[in-house]
Amino acid sequence: MEDGLRSTPTSHISLAEPIHLPPPFALVRLREGGDAFAHACRIAPESGAGTLVYVGRFDLAEFAVVLEPSEPLGAARRAFYASMVALTDSLRAYAPPNKVIAIDWPDAVRIDGGLVGGGRMGWPPSAREDELPAWLVFGAMIRTVAMTDPGPGVHPLASALDEEGFGDVGAVQVTESFARHLMRAIDGWQVDGFDGIARAYLSRVPRERQTLLRIDGQGDLLTRRLGTDTTERGGLVEALATPSWFDPKLGGPRL
Repeated sequence: MEDGLRSTPTSHISLAEPIHLPPPFALVRLREGGDAFAHACRIAPESGAGTLVYVGRFDLAEFAVVLEPSEPLGAARRAFYASMVALTDSLRAYAPPNKVIAIDWPDAVRIDGGLVGGGRMGWPPSAREDELPAWLVFGAMIRTVAMTDPGPGVHPLASALDEEGFGDVGAVQVTESFARHLMRAIDGWQVDGFDGIARAYLSRVPRERQTLLRIDGQGDLLTRRLGTDTTERGGLVEALATPSWFDPKLGGPRL
């Protein structure tokens, strides 16, 4: 996979906390209330690879990045896994010791069991599985600050970085870290193939005992129990259709 990250003109920059992205990322900054994922999908045909759309929110790290794959859509969609590896690595970089950062296949991110957010992916609606898509967009949200009643047991399945001991790590730090780790993940894919990405991703997915997990060439998750010949298939396209972690009413991760 050769996801080019060409430099494109920076725009929509406001006098807010600066965001330092490695080249060749180009920043598009939206005001609070914007939708980074939707905006990135709208501008992807013109903006080009490496465009990173960021929404400045106090309680969320919200961003989306445009990718330009060099494979047919069916295989190129595996960039979702590389992006999820980068997203979880960006949190690991700031996590307190012994924090478990895990992925509920395919898209939800949990810290010590508490849902903090996740990722999603978009592509041109008219793109065919066997043809090169013009673009892909990976979008992410990570809850940085708990804005609801912090009383014990109120939202036992949800969490935020501030509740997990991440200190003053906020949206800017998570976004910058993601960009660095995404470059590293893509470089690793180009040099060593997808197997390394698959191993890194699957190492973060909780699994039942006596099961083997594998990601096939189309991005589907294959689960086989040891001692049997039965393999269960989880379709990536179907799973990405509705992000498991996203609450449309809240406009962010579920509680």
